[in-house]
Amino acid sequence: MQKNSRILIVDDVIDNIRVAMNILKERNYEFSFANNGAEALRLITLEPDSFDLILLDIMMPSLNGFEVCQRLQENPATREIPVIFLTAKVDVDSITKGFELGGVDYITKPFHASELLARVRTHLELFHTKQLLLKHNIDLKNKARFEKVRLLSELEENQKEMIFILTELMESTSDETGKHIKRVAENSALLAKYHPCLDEEDMEILYHASPMHDIGKMTIPLEILHKAGRYTEEEFVIMKKHTSNAYQLLSHSDRKLIKAAAIIAHEHHEKWNGKGYPRGLKGADIHIYGRIVALADVFDALTHKRHYKDAWDIDSAIKYIIEHRETQFDPELVDIFHAHLDEFIAIAQSK
Repeated sequence: MQKNSRILIVDDVIDNIRVAMNILKERNYEFSFANNGAEALRLITLEPDSFDLILLDIMMPSLNGFEVCQRLQENPATREIPVIFLTAKVDVDSITKGFELGGVDYITKPFHASELLARVRTHLELFHTKQLLLKHNIDLKNKARFEKVRLLSELEENQKEMIFILTELMESTSDETGKHIKRVAENSALLAKYHPCLDEEDMEILYHASPMHDIGKMTIPLEILHKAGRYTEEEFVIMKKHTSNAYQLLSHSDRKLIKAAAIIAHEHHEKWNGKGYPRGLKGADIHIYGRIVALADVFDALTHKRHYKDAWDIDSAIKYIIEHRETQFDPELVDIFHAHLDEFIAIAQSK
């Protein structure tokens, strides 16, 4: 019988520890806790094999969470224990630093129960899968093909679950709705389906990675993100940073869906004529995934109401896409869109 997963919660505020334990106790996890970094390191060093996950506060006196994580990474006995940072800081520099030091994820305070449960479950599953591989010394290169597919499929499903969690979080901070995200995914996969240089794997990648196209908006101040009127020049400069901010967050991963999401988030506001942002890429220098999501996103945004604009009628939106062939959009993609209008309209009109 498999033992219950053991989680170490580290926070200098006891109430935060209690909240986390109350949320997680329904899953029958076992808990230890520490209210400072030194005590956390002592507990982990004493029993490095006892912990399956560490929830680690960043802002603590004397020894902060970043320093604790760095010391864990320097110790071969503890470096494999997954660390999820607990933080009220959501600036890109802090988040990026956490990933660079070896953290696997971060959760903002105050906690949302469903988010905390989902992320903890995901990383425990990943950790246990990795431990199983190490325990049995499985060599993916020499094992049968079905074994490789099974293990890689498990990892891919975990990526999909993480993307789902992050897109739900994005919905809560912006005007992106779940329906918009789903339609962009369907439009993107449809464009890939008819593209002569893409295959079913590209369709699958685009369907699951395109929902992350605006994940960087989580880093934009809410007063700018939710502004009803036109942005000032200074506000627009800040707003445009959501593309590069997202890339900084996602580009460290070697997993194919997250890597694709990083490219899409970074390049979906580039334009065929080189007048987009953030890098002013032109033509085929823009990754095909970025070009596809650019068209899919704009078409859906035009045909549906947002807090700052009314929905356009279908014909006007189609006219806009066609008129911006070779300026804003890849001409080959516009031709695919035009040739299969009925299918794109059906997606636009879906509930």
